[in-house]
Amino acid sequence: MSIFIDRQSRVVVQGITGRDGSFHTHQMVEYGTDVVAGVTPGKGGQSFTSSTGKEIPIFNTVEDAREATGANVSVIYVPPAFAAGAIMEAADAGVEFIVAITEGIPVLDMTRAAGFVRDRGARLLGPNCPGLITPGQAKVGIIPGQITTPGPVGVISRSGTLTYEAVNQLTQAGIGQTTCVGIGGDPIIGTNFIDCLEAFSKDPDTKAIAMIGEIGGTDEQEAAEWIRDHLEIPVVGFIAGQTAPPGRQMGHAGAIISGSAGTAAEKMKVFEACGLAVAKRPADIRVLIGEALGL
Repeated sequence: MSIFIDRQSRVVVQGITGRDGSFHTHQMVEYGTDVVAGVTPGKGGQSFTSSTGKEIPIFNTVEDAREATGANVSVIYVPPAFAAGAIMEAADAGVEFIVAITEGIPVLDMTRAAGFVRDRGARLLGPNCPGLITPGQAKVGIIPGQITTPGPVGVISRSGTLTYEAVNQLTQAGIGQTTCVGIGGDPIIGTNFIDCLEAFSKDPDTKAIAMIGEIGGTDEQEAAEWIRDHLEIPVVGFIAGQTAPPGRQMGHAGAIISGSAGTAAEKMKVFEACGLAVAKRPADIRVLIGEALGL
């Protein structure tokens, strides 16, 4: 099965006529995702022709797109200055699942947007994330479809690049995935590790989970404790940034060590104490997952 998206997901692309929005709309449609609408203010009434020949109607607002097409998932390729507004527009229109790919959204903007989304009962993934993919069913975002294959492993990651690396290695080892989720590395994100773990725990087809974290904050430790107390299927954990010096920001805005709690060593220690199999390097993930599945 899957979490968050599947064949029934009806996707609206906010920013469909921009460089990134148009490129990844082609990719999503080619993969088989049901992209039903695009939104670019001022271009309502036009259409976007995908590389497969599919004509996708463009609307001025998400509300118009949702009313006309029944879209229940939005993916946002909007510049940082306008992305928080796009997130709130999608939530206000009644979109149930919002995926914000945009990097560099101001933290103050996200403080407002995250609360707005919660108040309207929607779920936000990201921002500053690669999105997610349910192999063989749908992809929303920028994860390359060709590196995935259907199977029993759920993947959750704060790092976009390491998401690709882990998924590709699993696929090459003949180990498929149920859903691969990049949650994003910003200080304020809409969906965290525990949210994904809880969703995977309710998916009968997910038999193991790969959880990829990084330095900074305590989200990984809290997730490990949740796994210890609530999850019965095996989890393999990896922490990026094991050689990062204290006080150095590594790529993501949230990946900065503040005290011992944010170090890779502390996170890996908690992983081990909570019963996770700990990968010392990305290449170990597929080995440990294989062992957990008895392969």
